Amino acid sequence: MSRTSSSAREARALPGPPFDAQCSSFTLFAGMNGNRQRVLLGMSGGVDSSVAGYLLREQDYEVIGVTMKVWPQDCISRAEDKCCGPQAVADARAVAHSLGIPHYVVDEADQFERLVIDYFSTEYQAGRTPNPCVMCNEKLKFGNLWNKAKALGCDYIASGHYAIIEHYTDRAILRKGVDLRKDQSYFLFSLRQPQLRRALTPLGRMSKPQIREIAHLLGLKVADKIDSQEICFVPGNDYKAFLRSHLGEAEFHRGEIYDVDGNFIAEHDGIELFTIGQRKGLPGGSPRPRYVVDLDPDTNRVIVGDADDLVCDEFEIDRVNWHPAAGIDNPSHNEEIEATVKIRYSHPGTAATLTPLEDGRAHVCLHEPQRAVTPGQAAVFYDGDLVLGGGWICRQEAAIVA
Repeated sequence: MSRTSSSAREARALPGPPFDAQCSSFTLFAGMNGNRQRVLLGMSGGVDSSVAGYLLREQDYEVIGVTMKVWPQDCISRAEDKCCGPQAVADARAVAHSLGIPHYVVDEADQFERLVIDYFSTEYQAGRTPNPCVMCNEKLKFGNLWNKAKALGCDYIASGHYAIIEHYTDRAILRKGVDLRKDQSYFLFSLRQPQLRRALTPLGRMSKPQIREIAHLLGLKVADKIDSQEICFVPGNDYKAFLRSHLGEAEFHRGEIYDVDGNFIAEHDGIELFTIGQRKGLPGGSPRPRYVVDLDPDTNRVIVGDADDLVCDEFEIDRVNWHPAAGIDNPSHNEEIEATVKIRYSHPGTAATLTPLEDGRAHVCLHEPQRAVTPGQAAVFYDGDLVLGGGWICRQEAAIVA
């Protein structure tokens, strides 16, 4: 009994917005509905968003659960237990019923295909490696879904992300979640202030084991549901099979493989089938392992080299989103900023000097060279656990001259 009471007290003690300056307490204000604050919770059918619903309810929010139907007719994983499949809807509905909150399904299939799947395919065709989770968060979960939230009189949109959003009078600040193994602040870097200020992430100050414990105590059937480690619409993480299904072989850009010295090696079946750092699927015949070190979408050339050719110590990013915590009022003033940069989600982060440039760009100088800096991926910068901003890695000059 004491174990149950302790977990319940811990859940209720979680801070909820609007936060005070120390982020140690919260006060509920009348929301858009003129009474309790109402929040639209994105429910994927997994344990994280399910427990988020319970935590919000315990903080006296009026919670409305919503699951986005995002499986287009050609999504080959739509019948699987993914967030784009009908089983996810069934799980989310069952959890909502258990928690005593309303649940709706909104059809976002057309928008998901246009804003996420088409982006995913187009990036590979351009010789870049996409990050669909960032795009889905920005464009759909905290983007288009706000129209539904407003129609339902909601004050906030909530999700099961492991990240902390602190709300102040004039701004919202994004921080890493306390469970660094699960931290998902990287995937939220592109949210602008209007999105962050109406977003709640109640799991940010908790660990995954705590979340599963609460789910067990609540008797939720999703308590032991396995976390997905792959892109929801790409079964088995086989993006090549997905592109073949979605685009068709005729849309692949065939070309040639060269080494960094300009020597022809072989032909290839499509630039879409390669990404920076790739080793598998390359022709043999070399005394040392070969890696993809660059892609040239103008000529459809794949450039291969040694492991040393993957190392990079500077690059540029575009479409930079500076967060207020960075203190950047004029991104063109060339002031240098010291930060820790993650060049992909699984990257531990490395020290770097950032120089804001004009036209939404920035130059990144790494203090220690890093391997496989990949165009199309997000570079997110931190001061400790505080997100300063981020942008999209641009392509460097071609490794060989045509």
